[in-house]
Amino acid sequence: MSDLNKLGLADARDALRAGDVTSVELTESCLKAIDEADALNAFVHKTPEIALERAKAADERIKTGDAPSMCGLPIGIKDLFCTKGVPSQAASKILEGFKPEYESTVSQQLADAGAVMLGKLNMDEFAMGSSNETSVYGNAVSPWRRGNDDAQLTPGGSSGGSASAVAADLCLAATGTDTGGSIRQPAAFTGITGIKPTYGRCSRWGIVAFASSLDQAGPMTKNVRDAAIMLETMCGHDPKDSTSTELAVPNFEAMLTGDIKGKKIGIPKEYRMDGMPAEIEKLWAEGAEMLKAAGAEIVDISLPHTKYALPAYYVIAPAEASSNLARYDGVRYGRRAQLAQGDGITEMYEKTRAEGFGHEVQRRVMIGTYVLSAGFYDAYYNRARKVRTLIKKDFEDVFAAGIDAILTPATPSASFGLGEMTEADPVQMYLNDVFTVTVNLAGLPGISVPAGLDQQGLPLGLQLIGRPWEEGDLLNTAYALESAAGFVAKPGKWW
Repeated sequence: MSDLNKLGLADARDALRAGDVTSVELTESCLKAIDEADALNAFVHKTPEIALERAKAADERIKTGDAPSMCGLPIGIKDLFCTKGVPSQAASKILEGFKPEYESTVSQQLADAGAVMLGKLNMDEFAMGSSNETSVYGNAVSPWRRGNDDAQLTPGGSSGGSASAVAADLCLAATGTDTGGSIRQPAAFTGITGIKPTYGRCSRWGIVAFASSLDQAGPMTKNVRDAAIMLETMCGHDPKDSTSTELAVPNFEAMLTGDIKGKKIGIPKEYRMDGMPAEIEKLWAEGAEMLKAAGAEIVDISLPHTKYALPAYYVIAPAEASSNLARYDGVRYGRRAQLAQGDGITEMYEKTRAEGFGHEVQRRVMIGTYVLSAGFYDAYYNRARKVRTLIKKDFEDVFAAGIDAILTPATPSASFGLGEMTEADPVQMYLNDVFTVTVNLAGLPGISVPAGLDQQGLPLGLQLIGRPWEEGDLLNTAYALESAAGFVAKPGKWW
């Protein structure tokens, strides 16, 4: 078998079980692909020694016949997950040289299941960004190109390295995190599948925090079946995370029947934005028709507080970030600035943070500190929290009325060129999250499924939003959509 790195999780698992291939062979194929893909800047800390050691152990485990689904499968880990003895920088200069003495719960669960870690993946600094242009490692680059144009495109953010690596077949799957769309938007931009589970489904312990009430880990994979396989391993109760829910984790893969007859799919009128590209509008309508043809009932619904979601998000997320990032001060770990004679602790804090945090992180920390300050707490932060409650209630009302899932676009456009959205107007960049932030504010599961190409040959995704804790049902609806859409396009190799 050649090109083993091009396999998905399910196919590779079946090949491993059948004895057609070994985990070492799979891993070596991925390591070779990674070494040839430095132009994508997706892997920022390569761990070939760890990978091969785990692959050998996985092969032994598979021989005994007692191996879980993820055993022996090579994956990438986003740089936001702490990995013992391996740099875990959250793509920030301020965490330079930080090698944790512990493993995040999610990456530990994957390791315990026999998954093979190939290395750490690029991302936006502290997961703040929608284009992977705020990373201390430099930009991650999408493997996709517009027609014959050589311009480098964004793989999306913040999980840009994960999206690029999966789309370019550098790994079989990758972990991502989603605070306002950071799994679903890059998945849509690169033609892969990404699911954000219900808040509390995956442990946040050991994941560098951005906004604690919004962050959630999830898998980024080549198809829906692979997402079901990997999500099952990543989920589960964790006593170390107070927001982790004690709920049994079902066999998500077994729930993929593709049968959605009688399901009610909501189409929210508020997601029809002014200036939305005709291609996105058309794809959305086609997606609804596909689900209808599969036996679902399409219902027009209203989520009236949607228009307030983006402003509410960009008050709550920076507020939580300013609180979470206060721990980076140059005292205990990470980078410390060079101090001049006579500098005290205040100067050390100021200089360390000034040179350690990038512009976007500084911007959000300042916004967050402002909205939490004495005179503005009620005017901004408390008001945003009230709006969040209303957004959550909109979804609860719709689900209470019998809707099983909601279909929306995943992004307002296809991938754009690196550097095309300038820092001069950060709000333009924030608008990328317009279809995704509501899901985080309400704590719901959401999945992006590749459904078509735009005129320039770039992938476009559709988003399905599910009921809380019903990821299995959501994955099955996504499976039906994926089957109907028949998306098989891959980027042409130029790197």
